[in-house]
Amino acid sequence: MSKIIAIDFGLKRTGLAITDELRIIAAPLTTVDSVNLIDHLEVLFQKETIEIIVLGEPKRLDNSDSHISENVRLLKVVLENHFSNKKVVLHDERFTSKIAARLLIASGMKKKKRQEKGTLDMVSAAVILQSYLDSIS
Repeated sequence: MSKIIAIDFGLKRTGLAITDELRIIAAPLTTVDSVNLIDHLEVLFQKETIEIIVLGEPKRLDNSDSHISENVRLLKVVLENHFSNKKVVLHDERFTSKIAARLLIASGMKKKKRQEKGTLDMVSAAVILQSYLDSIS
């Protein structure tokens, strides 16, 4: 069975997460500079069989757009055009950064490691992906 990846897009950095082959567990994968995202995905898709790309959709509490929503919608179009053989799905990412931060604390990760650029981004991507998996099961 093919895997699913999730993208937590940011203007500077983007977190990535991936499922296991059975699509049961989401795991943080890496963080990449956002300008290198497409190139990184091309390499990843040569190594892994990926069928679905889950893209975190930023929304405010009242369901209105956040400051980055338009960028994410543009990224969705780019992904659909560049990787036309993949399904691209938007999935609500509200509270994922807060949940990811709490998970890092609960895991016992040292504060210095939690503050490293990118750690929170890839864990947030895993939270988005696990939420997506839970919603389809």
